[in-house]
Amino acid sequence: METFDVIVIGGGMAGVSIGFELAADRRVLLLDMEATLAFHTTGRSAAMFLESYGGPAIRALTTASRRFLEERGVLSTLPMLHIGRRGRGAAVEQLFDAVRALVPEVELLDSEQAVRVQPLLRPGAAERALLEPGAMEIDVNGLHQYYVRGLRERGGQIMTGAHVEAAELRHGAWTLHGADAGWQAPVVVNAAGAWADVVAHRCGATPAGLQVLRRTAFMVDAPPDAHAPMIADIDDAFYLKPDAGQLLCSPADETPQQPGDARPDELEIARAIEVINEATTLEIRHVRSRWAGLRNFVDDRSPVVGFDPERPGFFWFAAQGGYGIQTAPALARVGAAQLRGDNMPTDVAARGLTAAAIDPRRLTNGDTAAAARPT
Repeated sequence: METFDVIVIGGGMAGVSIGFELAADRRVLLLDMEATLAFHTTGRSAAMFLESYGGPAIRALTTASRRFLEERGVLSTLPMLHIGRRGRGAAVEQLFDAVRALVPEVELLDSEQAVRVQPLLRPGAAERALLEPGAMEIDVNGLHQYYVRGLRERGGQIMTGAHVEAAELRHGAWTLHGADAGWQAPVVVNAAGAWADVVAHRCGATPAGLQVLRRTAFMVDAPPDAHAPMIADIDDAFYLKPDAGQLLCSPADETPQQPGDARPDELEIARAIEVINEATTLEIRHVRSRWAGLRNFVDDRSPVVGFDPERPGFFWFAAQGGYGIQTAPALARVGAAQLRGDNMPTDVAARGLTAAAIDPRRLTNGDTAAAARPT
């Protein structure tokens, strides 16, 4: 049975990014239960880099990730237009007030300005709109492969088809058991995405109360003159974005389900088409393709990062929701620092993120007992 310094469970963006950071000074093994990495959420993501997206913790992590993403060449410009339909203009104004300190280039538009910026909008459909000109599309596969290559170059090992069936903690060391193999390390990083609570249960840790939510997406034909910006409804009724000569659309649904291979929801697709046709001039009649992925959150929609308060050496790196791609560079650095016992990276701390905001202990009735660290 081979021994490592850290075992990371999960080969999506979360697992490979923190594995890469930890491999700089630790012997890392990454395990993924599927035959290929990034099979579920990461591989089905229509990821955007939106500095206005999410709550304060997410915005801090996103803005702190921008430089890394730019330097790796995985961003391409795709402005975003957040629209508030009739009666929802105030919600757009609230978003503008909330984000303009961190994202000063955002612009608040009236109905006519919104149509000039995005002619696909039906006149009068948007009472107010917020334009985020610095929004970007992320090359998800390119970023994931950067971390996979880097992890291997730093000596990390990756095993696919490695399903953790049981785990035990003895004398400060974890032993994980697969069908015909076993692995040991003093630290286990739970980066299993939608399966994070399943992994926690197998390791004897209290689940985080993860909400696993399905999101449906579909492709439709784009008119010849379709162009950016992407459109997103302020109330998450739909979004649509140009994608290789077509339009990628979504009802932005969040339907609870058990962890598994997510399938698209035909009723949600029909609902989204109705709303999109009301808000735009597209007149969608035919869907070219459809799929679904999983998002996972805890109640406050901030990540869960840190050592479990009851299981020594069990490290949470989970609940990244729909923000996991755009926050990956900063969050991986934060997670690696927390695991090593270092301070929050200075650039992330300067944006207002604290360790307490993402610590697993916040989920247990405000318990502030010291997290269990391996000696």
